[in-house]
Amino acid sequence: MAHDDPHGTTRSGFELSTDLEPLASQVISMLRERQTVTTAGARQVAVDYLLRATSARTGFDPCLVLDEMRGFRLTVDAIIDLYIPQVAFALGELWLSSDMSFADVTIASLRLQALLSEASLGLNGAHADDPGTIHALVVVPEGEQHFLGASVVAAQLRRLGGDVSLSISETRKQVMARVICDQPNMVLFSCARIAALESITRTVKTIRASVDTPPVLALGGSVRASAEGMKGQTDVDLVTKSAADVYGFCTKRMKALGQL
Repeated sequence: MAHDDPHGTTRSGFELSTDLEPLASQVISMLRERQTVTTAGARQVAVDYLLRATSARTGFDPCLVLDEMRGFRLTVDAIIDLYIPQVAFALGELWLSSDMSFADVTIASLRLQALLSEASLGLNGAHADDPGTIHALVVVPEGEQHFLGASVVAAQLRRLGGDVSLSISETRKQVMARVICDQPNMVLFSCARIAALESITRTVKTIRASVDTPPVLALGGSVRASAEGMKGQTDVDLVTKSAADVYGFCTKRMKALGQL
C-alpha cells in the first residue's frame, strides 16, 4: 500500500530523484525570465524573440512573426505601440556599442517596418472625405534618416480615427505644398537630432505665415532636449511623444473653431 515516508519517498513508495532538482531550478528560472518586464513595460521574452527574428541571417516573414508575437498573448496595439519601438531602440543600442553593423541594423529596421505594415493592415482610419475626419501630416524633416518612429505614430493616429499622410525627408517647399494642397488639421514633426530643430523652426514659421488658420503644429521624437526649450525655439503648439495627446489637442481646437 502506498504510504507517506519522512525519509523522501512518495505515497507510491518510489524515492524522489535528486537529478530532478537542477531541472526544476531551470524551469523556475525560465518562468521567472518569461515574466521579466522592461522599464517600458514590455515582456522581455517577447522583446528578445522579436530582436532575434529581425536580426536573423535567415529570411523574415512578417506575417509569421506577427503570429508568433500574438502567441505571447500580445494585442496588435501592444506590438505597434510598445514592442516595435522597444526593439528599434535595442537595435540602436547594439549599433552604438558596435555589436551590430550599420548594414545589419538597417536590414533589421526594414524588417520592423514590414512587421508594422503587416500589423497595421486593419488600421485604415477614417475615410478622407468623411465629415469630422481629422487629417494629419507626419513629417520627418529633410536630411533625417529615421522613419520607423514616424510610421508608428501614423499607425497610432489611424487607430484613433485619423486620416494620415507621411512626408519623409522632403524639402520645406515640398512640405508646404502638402500643407497648402491637403490642408491638414495637424502637422507632427518627428525629430531625432538637435540639428533638425533649425529646419523645423523654419518650416513652422513658413506655415504660420502662409496659412490663415494654421494647423495644430506638434513636435516629438527621440531628440534629447527639454520640451520647454524646443517649444520656445520652434514655436510649435505642443511638444509630446504621445500621438493621443496631439489628437486630443487637435480635437479640442477644432471644436472650439466649430469645425467638429
